[in-house]
Amino acid sequence: MKPKVTENEQYLSASNRITGVVVMVIGLAGLVDIVAEWRTLGGLLVAALIGILMIVAYVGLVRPSVTLRPDGLMIRNHIRDHHVPWHRIEDVDVTDILRVHTSTGKIRCPGVQLVMKDLRKQRVGGRKLGADNSISRADFVVDRIDNHRERYAKAAEGEITTTWAKPELIAVAVLAVVAVVAQILR
Repeated sequence: MKPKVTENEQYLSASNRITGVVVMVIGLAGLVDIVAEWRTLGGLLVAALIGILMIVAYVGLVRPSVTLRPDGLMIRNHIRDHHVPWHRIEDVDVTDILRVHTSTGKIRCPGVQLVMKDLRKQRVGGRKLGADNSISRADFVVDRIDNHRERYAKAAEGEITTTWAKPELIAVAVLAVVAVVAQILR
């Protein structure tokens, strides 16, 4: 008996991820400095604010992605996750970012986006786009989604589900409360 093969393909903006990780590393260096040198309520306030900024960098730059799975398309936006079964997808296109059209509306996917430089080059028609440009990458993702939709739509079941990014929202709320309490007690 053959084991069931599951294939997941994840697409995201590499440049955003790199920027987000750099920002978080700088924030981590600031937190280490505060823990080592500045152990006061003011330091706790600054540490909480740096923590909030690190989470915002993660949510805005690192978290967004699009994952193709046999059971559907998983879209991780900034603070929400959307699971769209293959049979619920009506169309997919790219304007500035990937858009998935369903019967209930459009879901925007910032995990796959076009770089403005590539859009300008395409519009002007002057210099040729490089082989690794964002337009060809986005077109590749659209083709992969269409391929998965054709392959899995007949066997797909379920409805579109949307959930909040609870860990990130809870962490921001806790750090905000810590910052407010530190400011009050300071």
